[in-house]
Amino acid sequence: MLLEKISTGSGLRLGIILASTRKGRFGETVAKWFEEISKQDYRFETDLIDLSEFSLPWDMSKDMDSDLPIFSDRIAEADVFVVITPEYNHGYPAYLKLAIDSLHEEWNAKPLGFVSYGGSSGGLRAVEQLRNVFAELRMTTIRDCVSFHWAHARFHNGRPTEEHRYASSAEKLLNELYWWGNVLKQARMNFPRSVLRS
Repeated sequence: MLLEKISTGSGLRLGIILASTRKGRFGETVAKWFEEISKQDYRFETDLIDLSEFSLPWDMSKDMDSDLPIFSDRIAEADVFVVITPEYNHGYPAYLKLAIDSLHEEWNAKPLGFVSYGGSSGGLRAVEQLRNVFAELRMTTIRDCVSFHWAHARFHNGRPTEEHRYASSAEKLLNELYWWGNVLKQARMNFPRSVLRS
């Protein structure tokens, strides 16, 4: 059963979801930086889940000829998540919504945090919308996030110009994810799925 599919190993499996699928996207720069930070943390086994690499059915069908089964496995195997998202017109990418809605139990009872980027708002308006969406899937969202305001100006040669500041925010996010990840992993192991269906 999907909810009982817990990853093995000494640490937690961290799924880093790169939400933007646009050509020339800046999100790849942000995601690679965060992935590097995460890989330095021995508590996590990282998995970069780039949504541009998956062909998901737009009609929400369970088309087995699509990449949905592969995507489902990657999400089910993760213990915790970080979503790397831009802000488009005060919202988040449409393909991210499709990816979220394509699955259900694979998301349940897991924590996630956000790394956002954009203009003056730093992508935070997209994050606030996503909190409501993920709550419906019985997920726990981390209060603090990493946010890049005027993101293009915050990076040089693929790294933040104020790296210590952003690395400190990332460390705080990972610390909370680790705590919640262990709590909810134990809960998924010790409590039946029927609790989530009541």
